[in-house]
Amino acid sequence: MGTSAVIGVDIGTSSSKGVLVTMDGRVLRTATRAHAASRPQPGWVEMDASLWWREFVEITRELLEERGVTVQAVGVSGMGPCVLLTDADGAPLRPAILYGVDTRAIEQIAALTATLGGDDAVMARAGSALSTQAVGPKLAWLAEHEPDTFAQARRLFMPSSWLLWNLTGEYRLDHHSASQCTPLYDAGSQAWFEPWARPLAGPIGLPDLCWPGDVGGRVSVAASAETGLPVGIPVIAGTIDAWSEAVSVGAQRPGDLMLMYGTTMFLINTVPGPLSATGLWGTVGAFPGTHNLAAGMATSGAITGWLRDLLAAGDFTELLALADESGVGAGGLLMLPYFAGERTPIQDPLARGLIAGLTLSHTAGDLYRAALEATAFGVRHNIEAMTAAGGTIERIVAVGGGARGSLWTQIVSDVTGLPQVIPTTTVGASFGAAFLAASTVTDADIDIDAWNPPADIRHPEPKRTAEYDELYALYLALYPATRRISHALAIRQARLGTPQPAHQ
Repeated sequence: MGTSAVIGVDIGTSSSKGVLVTMDGRVLRTATRAHAASRPQPGWVEMDASLWWREFVEITRELLEERGVTVQAVGVSGMGPCVLLTDADGAPLRPAILYGVDTRAIEQIAALTATLGGDDAVMARAGSALSTQAVGPKLAWLAEHEPDTFAQARRLFMPSSWLLWNLTGEYRLDHHSASQCTPLYDAGSQAWFEPWARPLAGPIGLPDLCWPGDVGGRVSVAASAETGLPVGIPVIAGTIDAWSEAVSVGAQRPGDLMLMYGTTMFLINTVPGPLSATGLWGTVGAFPGTHNLAAGMATSGAITGWLRDLLAAGDFTELLALADESGVGAGGLLMLPYFAGERTPIQDPLARGLIAGLTLSHTAGDLYRAALEATAFGVRHNIEAMTAAGGTIERIVAVGGGARGSLWTQIVSDVTGLPQVIPTTTVGASFGAAFLAASTVTDADIDIDAWNPPADIRHPEPKRTAEYDELYALYLALYPATRRISHALAIRQARLGTPQPAHQ
């Protein structure tokens, strides 16, 4: 029989990650495949869905090289909300349009908001106002700009539901992902809202809904032959990666805030009941009866990756050491992290990155420190928006690749003045998907706190926090002071067709 285990796989913005985990939470093996999104035009961010399945197969086969293990279930998750249109047989009709970093549907956001009665009406029904994160405006864009493709579309997928389809043949989407398909989903009744969904979906048949931890289907004979997974084992429905990350660290109690350090920065605050606010996203949670107030920055690790390439640094180790030497304030530099526009809380796809205060004496370490501090200021801005909207922050849990290092997390704690719990396992979404999978195949109560106990706490240093308070006031002033110029440059970039790198 061998050791019982589960597999979790996550399709992320810059990589796909898989983990093989025993039923008591011990990680036996991990596997990763790096990839990059495509940016065919300014504001467009896409990815070929065939890549998602190919990397899933490669990762699964690599994990199954572990001897003496019997896989009992599979968990899946992925970036989102995304828009992948396929025909009735599940064949993709075009590359998937990614989540809020893709800003092509600005005109459709404005038009659709007006048609539906304004932001307040949309928030009252869907929990969030329309933004670049929403699925509905992107469907409207496709109907307008690619009518032939849209007319052929019969199914709508995200990475997690696409993996479920390929593994089981079942066409299902989890409630949380659906709640980010604004304005197609009614957050109150937790069902597709046909009066708004049908005109936007057109010929597309919307998927059946279930919860992320529900069994979405079982591994088919064909999928077993391709992946090596046993025929008939359950596959959970899965969900969007950030919510799977929150599961992986147990950030599910009211007052918990999950802070995901990745290519983008994401924040999920668990709240007692439905809550919405302009500039943020109100969603249903990963489990029945739970609710979240969420925020997401368009870039974070993407900027550090861009700087590493720009400075021709071999890896991040040297840059982190130089940033540490630079000290609080990065030698008098201040950066706006809006290199791909910004999602929350300003919801401005035409915002642009800015480095203020440059002199000939500034170093690579200063630039890198300014990038880390910029993301920390963005986190504080979002936290303040959450608390102003009625959320409470009682415990912050860090997760994701960036949570493994001490400098970045320390800067965030110093800027916000709030401690962060660093869990033992920061693998993230794939680990959360594995936990949900394990929960489906055991009669015993599985506790994520036992699977992933705290390993450290990053405490703020009051003196540094006081210094950052002064810099944060300048950070808040910098965007409105330069917004008109940034918008003019963004429009010029679009007109010139400025090539966009694939750091996302």
